[in-house]
Amino acid sequence: RTPIQGQAAASLPSTNNNPDLKNEESTETEIGLEMMFLNKRLGFDLSLYDKTSSDLLTNISVTSAIGYSGQWLNAGELQNKGIELSLYGSPVKTDNFEWKINVNWAKNESKVLSLPKGLKNLQLASLQEGSINATVGEPYGMIRGSNFVFDDNGNRLINPANGRYQVTDSEDENLGTYQPDWKAGINNTLTYKNLSLSFLIDIKKGGSVFSLDTWYGFATGLYPETAGLNELGNPKRDALADGGGIILDGVLPDGTPNNVRTSMSNFANALGYTRAPTALHVYDAGFVKLRELSLAYSFPKNLLKNTFLQEVTISAIGRNLWIIDKSLPYSDPEAGLSSGNVQGYQSGAYPSTKDYGFSVKLQF
Repeated sequence: RTPIQGQAAASLPSTNNNPDLKNEESTETEIGLEMMFLNKRLGFDLSLYDKTSSDLLTNISVTSAIGYSGQWLNAGELQNKGIELSLYGSPVKTDNFEWKINVNWAKNESKVLSLPKGLKNLQLASLQEGSINATVGEPYGMIRGSNFVFDDNGNRLINPANGRYQVTDSEDENLGTYQPDWKAGINNTLTYKNLSLSFLIDIKKGGSVFSLDTWYGFATGLYPETAGLNELGNPKRDALADGGGIILDGVLPDGTPNNVRTSMSNFANALGYTRAPTALHVYDAGFVKLRELSLAYSFPKNLLKNTFLQEVTISAIGRNLWIIDKSLPYSDPEAGLSSGNVQGYQSGAYPSTKDYGFSVKLQF
């Protein structure tokens, strides 16, 4: 480590390595079918798979009394099975114009089959609120935390004393997995003579994401939900005695619609971390995006016939240009903490960027 005032400093890693680790092993069965019709103007590629991985390398939490907070283990068995389908075709084709379309669709179902030492749940990440988990019999990447309390009809129960949501005593409730229901992509290419326009629509359906940003932000008044006027036309942040506050959507214990106002006047308001359950800040992670747009021009070959070049193509490319639809407020659903185990969790998410590029392709 960097010396402090000229004095050497050193520290041990917080995770204990394991000399007895084994290689991960995977067994996969896959079948597929590819077919083309109408002189290759229409076709599909279908694949079904079932993959089981065992002895997964995982860093698990251990008591710090042994001098480490984590330990590497070969941790259990995981199954992934699903379907991948690609459809492609050329609906319109003339001498000068062609429209090509390619649709990809994939659905994966994961399931934790076993964990080491008879564990039923393995905490993959413990975060400021909630955790990411592997639970036997459940999809990989379960989000856990406190939940609403519901009546027999599935309505959120309200505390009649203060108008706030009733919250489960347990902070280990199942709040969904970050695994999506399915993913899809639709790519269209329109070509007129030497000019080509291509655009890709990217779709993710389902999956869950917890936002620590709104969990804190709603409590501290950073978001518009905490300000403005209530249904009475009064500022939400005014005292209850002055007609402020809001009425949360839910029912009272006797089953009648909630009519008890709750305060929004300080950090202890009903929407933020001090009062609301983790579940209030778990959102659908699905989206529809314009993932890529490109415009390309290929120089006519007669212009190149006296050169050493066979083909010259110039292209302008844009990526992540437009989030067409999403449920997560104020952030890109893909702006997570990690691409590893800590998915489905946002904290201090940066605004997503639009990327622009230009390319020149020379073929000899």
